[in-house]
Amino acid sequence: MLPELQRPLVVLDLESTGLNPRYDRIVEVAALKLHPDGRRERFHRRVNPQRPMPPAAASVHGLTDAVLAKEPPFVSVAGELIGFLRGADLAGFGIAQFDLPLLRAEFARVGVTLAETDLRVVDAKVIYHRKEPRTLAAALRFYCNEEHADAHSAEADVRATLSVIEGQLARYPDLPRSVSELDRYCQPDREGAVDREGRLKWSAGEVVVNFGQKSGVSLRELAEREPKYLQWMLNRDFSPEVKAIVRDALNGKFPEPRAPEV
Repeated sequence: MLPELQRPLVVLDLESTGLNPRYDRIVEVAALKLHPDGRRERFHRRVNPQRPMPPAAASVHGLTDAVLAKEPPFVSVAGELIGFLRGADLAGFGIAQFDLPLLRAEFARVGVTLAETDLRVVDAKVIYHRKEPRTLAAALRFYCNEEHADAHSAEADVRATLSVIEGQLARYPDLPRSVSELDRYCQPDREGAVDREGRLKWSAGEVVVNFGQKSGVSLRELAEREPKYLQWMLNRDFSPEVKAIVRDALNGKFPEPRAPEV
C-alpha cells in the first residue's frame, strides 16, 4: 500500500565517499518518482567525486576510483537532478539524517538551491524505529525472550546488556567472536583510524588527516610545510588523543604502524 499522493513523491538513495555531509561527496544517485496518477519515473546516475575513494566506503558500495573515473562530476548532473526533484516530496531510509543534508550540501557547492519551503519528507527509518523501538528492553525481549523489569537501573541494565550480547552471538553465527573484530564490526567507518573519532587515519604507512580540506595530507608533510595548520588543530575542539598525536608531530615524532590485533 502506497501513501496517498497529492503531488509526486521521489524515493531517493545516495551512495557517497563517507558519512559527513560537510566533507564527503555523492558517488551515486538513484531515485524513483511516484506520480499521483500511478506513473513512475526513474533516475540513476553515477558521479565522479573528484577525490580518492576511501577503502571503507568502497567496501560498502563497491564503487572504486576505477569504476567512477569516466563518470561526470556532480556539477554535470545537478541540473538534471534538480529538475527531477522539482515539485516533489521526498522519501528514503535515513533520508533526514544523511541523504538530504548531503544532497543539500552538494547542490550548494555548485550554486543550486533545493527548494524546501513546503518540502515534505517521509523517512522509513524514523517510522521503523518508532514502531519497533530499539531500546535495551526491546533487545532483551527479542534476543532472550525476557522482560526487563528493572529498566534504567544501572546494575539491571548491565546484566541485560550482557544477556543481549550473548543472545546476539548465539543467534548470528557470522558475527565476529573476538572483541577486536566486534569493535571493527560495530564501527566500520573507523577502519584504518588512528584515534577513536577517526580524525586521523593510516594511509600507505603514514598518518593522514581524515577531515576537511587537508583530508589525505600526512602529518609529516603538514609538520614540515604547514605547521600552522597543526597549531590550529591544537586550539580547536579535538580529543586529547588527537591533540597528543598532533603535538608529537610538531616535535618531529610520528606514530608507527601497529601489528594487527587478533
